[in-house]
Amino acid sequence: MEKTAFLSGQFLLAMPGMSDPRFARAVIAMCSHDASGAVGIGLGATIEGLGFHDLLEQFEIAPGDAPNAPVHFGGPVEPRRGFVVHSRDWAGQGTVDVAGRWALSSTIDVLRAIADGKGPSRWVVALGYAGWDSGQLEGELARPGWFNVPGDTDLVFETDATDRWSRAFAAAGVDPRLLVAQTGTA
Repeated sequence: MEKTAFLSGQFLLAMPGMSDPRFARAVIAMCSHDASGAVGIGLGATIEGLGFHDLLEQFEIAPGDAPNAPVHFGGPVEPRRGFVVHSRDWAGQGTVDVAGRWALSSTIDVLRAIADGKGPSRWVVALGYAGWDSGQLEGELARPGWFNVPGDTDLVFETDATDRWSRAFAAAGVDPRLLVAQTGTA
């Protein structure tokens, strides 16, 4: 039996010692995972010196009362493409519901709605995404490197990026300080 949407609505956490430095302490909100591949948005790190108002300015959108929230490093794929992970109380053109936990939008209408005070009640913005071809993520999960945990909307919307990684491990009952990057031999 084929597992579709296996990890959608969950988090992938990079284990200590992840060989790809772009994913050090990564927290990836998985938005799609099926037979054709997987897509997730990184929420474990922000882009220094870039705020939400800077993005709005690039699109000539007045920020209104929207906070100048940090912009997250969503992943190494298409780093100039924007995504908004948000609460399910708003939907626009192309919005995707992610396993009933959160939604994902990538069109300018969500930015306008947030700036106008008519958008989702909770949101985070990211540039780029993490993507895997068909079978690639399954191969990575078969080796040490990633740890998956259930999706928790408070982790997305109520936790600072710098705390997400350790809090996600803690919610799974794991103290990441006790994890080691190497394995031994017997």
